[in-house]
Amino acid sequence: MKKVLSGFLLIILLGLIWYLFIKSYDYTVRFEANTSPGAINQTLKLWDRTLDTIESIEQKGSLYHLMQKVQFNDSVHLYHWKIKSLTDSTSKVLVNIKDVDYSFINKVKVPFSDTDFEKRSRKTVLEFMEYLNEHIDEFKVTIIGEEEMPSKYVAYLPIKATQFKKADEMMKNTSYLSQTLLHSKTILDGPPMVEITKWDRKNDSLEYNFCYPIIRSDHLPINTEIEYKRIFGKKALKAIYNGNYITSDRAWYALLDYAKTKGIQVEPHPIEIFHNNPTGGNEIEWKAEIYLPIKESLNE
Repeated sequence: MKKVLSGFLLIILLGLIWYLFIKSYDYTVRFEANTSPGAINQTLKLWDRTLDTIESIEQKGSLYHLMQKVQFNDSVHLYHWKIKSLTDSTSKVLVNIKDVDYSFINKVKVPFSDTDFEKRSRKTVLEFMEYLNEHIDEFKVTIIGEEEMPSKYVAYLPIKATQFKKADEMMKNTSYLSQTLLHSKTILDGPPMVEITKWDRKNDSLEYNFCYPIIRSDHLPINTEIEYKRIFGKKALKAIYNGNYITSDRAWYALLDYAKTKGIQVEPHPIEIFHNNPTGGNEIEWKAEIYLPIKESLNE
């Protein structure tokens, strides 16, 4: 009995040492959301701009882990957001929270009372949940599956921008691209497209070609900023995105998660085809086709 009791006391002692001195957080909040991890990642970064943060939220290694520092009066709270995909359209979020200056006293109080720290933590996460749910209502992603991406000859402008500024840069260049082509009587061959050539998912930066599909001819405008190429058709994963084109990248993340679930190797270079003039109407009715090219097998 003495050995059993000694062992039991040792386990309790080790548990207390871990809880009070080793455990890296003071409190945890969990919730589920009806969207993909990528959409949560991007919404977190936008929401972070609205807070009194000491520094910008930091992505830790992957889009599934983010670290955030928030100032509350004289306290600095660390929020470690962990996101996990549950299905094609649902995710689980775990938030480990720590008070930088009062961590020890919080750990002592948390098991015995509902502290101000706990209340503040729940309130902050709830505020984000409300912000996220409002955003989720503003767009829709429908996974279609494998499909052949169309081949198009395009006139394009190469652009560098952040993901959030992608649509703004398109709007800035629409008039120049369309008017130059119209002036030369170039025949259009479909709605505008975007071809992502480089996607830095840690820093949310892009290099992409803003394209107008055209009929190739010998009378295309030259000595301009416009370049020409053919985007070749290939097997791809396809999704339909409905919503403001500023956040069409939500479909990119959904396709990445779908590819991972299905064990499909893809190239992280989405292609978007925009079917609406993004200047009016109900944004949820705006439509874009999103393609994520499938890597070609060496055996093919």
